[in-house]
Amino acid sequence: MMAQAFNRNLTQFVMRPGVGEVGTPVRVRSNFFEVTTLPAQNIYHFNAQVLPDGYPPAVLRKVWHYFEDSEIGQIFLNGTKAIYDDHSNLFSSIPLQCGCNNLGVSFEINLQQGNRSDGNFKLNIKPMGIVSMHELQFFLDGRIGLTNNCCTAIKFLDVLFRQVPSLMYPTIGRSFFNSQDKILLSNGAELWQGFHQSTRPTQGKIMVNVDVSATAFYESGSLHEMLPKILDRRSLDDLRRGIPDRERIKVEKILKNLEIVVVHRGAEKRLKYKINKLTPTSVENTVFKDDLGNEMTVAQYFQKTYNRRLAFPFLPCVVVKKDIFLPMEVCEVIPGQRYTQKLNEKQTAEMTKFIYQKSNVRANKINQFVNLLKYKDNPYIQQFGVNVKSDMAMINARVLPPPKISYHASSQDATFTPTGGAWNLRDKKLAKGVNLGSWSVVNFASKVHDDMIQRFIRELCQTFLDTGLNVINRNPPITHANPQGNIERTLKEAWLKAGNAAKAKPQLIFCILPNTGVPLYAEIKRICDTVIGIPTQCVQSEHIGDPKKHYCANVCLKVNMKLGGINLFMDRSQIPFIYSRNTIVFGAKVTHPAPGDMNRPSVVALTASMDCSSYESTVRIQAKNTEIIADLANMVKELLQRFSQDRRRRPQQILLYRGGISESQFDQVLKNEVAAIHAACASLDKTYKPPLTFVVVQKRHHAQFFPVGPYDTDQSGNCRPGTVVDTDIVHPFEFDFYLQSHADVQGTSRPTRYHVLYDDNNFSSDDLQKLTYHLCYISGRVTRSVSKCQPLYYADLAATRARLHCKGENWEDTDAASESMNSGAQTARFAVVKPDLQKVMYYM
Repeated sequence: MMAQAFNRNLTQFVMRPGVGEVGTPVRVRSNFFEVTTLPAQNIYHFNAQVLPDGYPPAVLRKVWHYFEDSEIGQIFLNGTKAIYDDHSNLFSSIPLQCGCNNLGVSFEINLQQGNRSDGNFKLNIKPMGIVSMHELQFFLDGRIGLTNNCCTAIKFLDVLFRQVPSLMYPTIGRSFFNSQDKILLSNGAELWQGFHQSTRPTQGKIMVNVDVSATAFYESGSLHEMLPKILDRRSLDDLRRGIPDRERIKVEKILKNLEIVVVHRGAEKRLKYKINKLTPTSVENTVFKDDLGNEMTVAQYFQKTYNRRLAFPFLPCVVVKKDIFLPMEVCEVIPGQRYTQKLNEKQTAEMTKFIYQKSNVRANKINQFVNLLKYKDNPYIQQFGVNVKSDMAMINARVLPPPKISYHASSQDATFTPTGGAWNLRDKKLAKGVNLGSWSVVNFASKVHDDMIQRFIRELCQTFLDTGLNVINRNPPITHANPQGNIERTLKEAWLKAGNAAKAKPQLIFCILPNTGVPLYAEIKRICDTVIGIPTQCVQSEHIGDPKKHYCANVCLKVNMKLGGINLFMDRSQIPFIYSRNTIVFGAKVTHPAPGDMNRPSVVALTASMDCSSYESTVRIQAKNTEIIADLANMVKELLQRFSQDRRRRPQQILLYRGGISESQFDQVLKNEVAAIHAACASLDKTYKPPLTFVVVQKRHHAQFFPVGPYDTDQSGNCRPGTVVDTDIVHPFEFDFYLQSHADVQGTSRPTRYHVLYDDNNFSSDDLQKLTYHLCYISGRVTRSVSKCQPLYYADLAATRARLHCKGENWEDTDAASESMNSGAQTARFAVVKPDLQKVMYYM
């Protein structure tokens, strides 16, 4: 099906200009399962509102299924199996009689569980309309655009496929989890594996996308046994002397709103509560008045009322509701509750180890999940006349040829074509190595002494010289510093020492860190980026005692770029679009605060190419979780002006890669951000209207590719770098494609999705795919292709660095500052990177 046959007015975005042809054709499997039969009849859509408002989806699901199984519910449904989305949408294969004149009907529901009531609810149902499935097929075939009816039809299918799994498994978004293969994480969390399932409109058909998923849950079981795990203690005995206030507050934040049941009143009275807070006093010292006004401690109350002598009276009480005090040892954590805190470094490492799976292992797990779902035996799916293939889709793909990359002409094999998406620096010299003369070393690691540092510096300098970075001063001054001391004063002294030793402006401060902790690293970067204005290079102390050549070479790549050098480049034939005219390529990214951060702002980074290898950047702070870039016009204007100063003329064409946007935000982005770029150009000159191409880059999707034959596989068992897909599983007619540009060292390589929203440059599929792939090879701080193109890769790094530029941040307690300040005060605490650093890639 060729895009040229489509009506060009089907979408406000860019139509696919045709299918790409460059590259070696291959067949791959993808984790999409074809829906072979859609409902032949129309679908009836209803609004189902559960009152009172404010209950979570799990409760709404209970209410609906209680109603569905009740006698009055079966009469209303008239023998049909209606499907409900746990919010407000109800779909049926037949009309349902909704009261007089079909205006709506209400039902009173008393949700019973065992011998007790879980509450009284009111269920209001009224008709919303009829969903035409034929119209959906017209959209899939590219005969009409995406209508409201089509959106509702896709939603109906999504609800249909999740109806049974949502009854069987804990549900988060479109993912379903079970505890069968769980692993324990540190600090009271556990990792559950599950599967993601979503309905995707593709070329001519609907597909069900199924993927492996994993997330952290609170560890279930006795609450008091979780406490030493949260605090990283060996056992409860370590807490007999009490818990310091700082640690108690930490525990309170982790446990707040966690659901528990009490076990001291027998199986029939396992009441459920949500944790509100902890008492500052222990169970044996927490005093309250009983019903007769007599004062007693919680420990005395449990002895008197339940004849229970508490084993851990030294622990604080859990406070539920307003003033109910419960000893931790009588509370059990209900399983299946998502861990809502930001994972710490140790938990993240444990989770990463678990979720990285070889390509064939992941494919097998996906197939196992699909077999578990039993689409053919699903009564809801059967009733609507829907059929799904049980095998992964076999789709067409192409493997693009890798580009030629170039190092300095004096290198052996200076211009070459990498194989397998990776290469090394052996006998290579940097394309433009800098001169390093004025620098100093700060050692924050007490176990590292001068002899070790000198030996490391000698190896580092020799590697720098071998690689083409000229080190003029090979004996930089060394400062030993306390990591708990005055970091700003230490770094300023190191800056002065560097300048005095070389009688020149300092170029670099080299820091040796005692560990991988964030606080010291963040403070070094904040001070040097925003106060002093000098690049820094941090290394871990573990690398100092036994310096490895390859490690020193990696450091060299970063240092050269931070000081304004160029590591590698591509000639005109490899990226003709960029060389054909004065071209600026932007990368834009917004990063948001981690879950649990109350008022921290979002950070925006915009990078721009001054040539194919050198980028400059600018950063902004904006309201928390705001995805649309508020000050994009001024950011673009700033970088256009720098480009003009550097190149003596304005860019004649613009290409922007925008990361982090979901499909639901495409309209807003087109309306606001494309307009902002045009406004930036017009602010320089009303007649300045360079052609613009705006491409959204998505990594948070669930499409995976699996090689079929051994010749289509790389060394790690993944599809080969350069695998591109622009048929079968892509949008029915808009300009999008999947590109797996990198070789994953461990796990399954995830392709990146590129979706073109706006295109004045009239790219063909081949031209944009090749350019994007080639840009994945010149991210100068690594010797391999990366998973997303160079400008966005740099914007990611710049945005991540900018989060460290917050003064007075408590990095060991991610909630402390955010709870004590509003968002405006938080924004004011972010400092601006010094102008000279913005002109180099200080964030590498």
